[in-house]
Amino acid sequence: QVQLVESGGGLVQAGGSLRLSCAASGGTFRSYGMGWFRQALGKEREFVARIVGAGSRTYYADSVKDRFTISRDNAKNTVYLQMNSLKPEDTAVYYCAADLYYSGSYSNSREYDYWGQGTQVTVSS
Repeated sequence: QVQLVESGGGLVQAGGSLRLSCAASGGTFRSYGMGWFRQALGKEREFVARIVGAGSRTYYADSVKDRFTISRDNAKNTVYLQMNSLKPEDTAVYYCAADLYYSGSYSNSREYDYWGQGTQVTVSS
């Protein structure tokens, strides 16, 4: 059983930055992949970024590439999402997720086994 708790969301002006954190407990953190997803009001949940267990490889949605950076600190059992140059269309609830049994579909939410409760990010224009 893995528990995930996100923090760091809030209200920011367009062009600003936020850093989200996701603290994990349970399981062997360094052995599983971690992802960030987001869900805007009235829309489906969408993939944002993923990082492998060792932190050596990352993946991003095209919409956030070059603006967002995913990282992890395995000593602290924490994954981060640094978000720069934020846009109003980035407004959403952001969720972190743990993937214990990777099957090759890193951008598919069904790939992930455990989810946090989400943190709201609002970007004003």
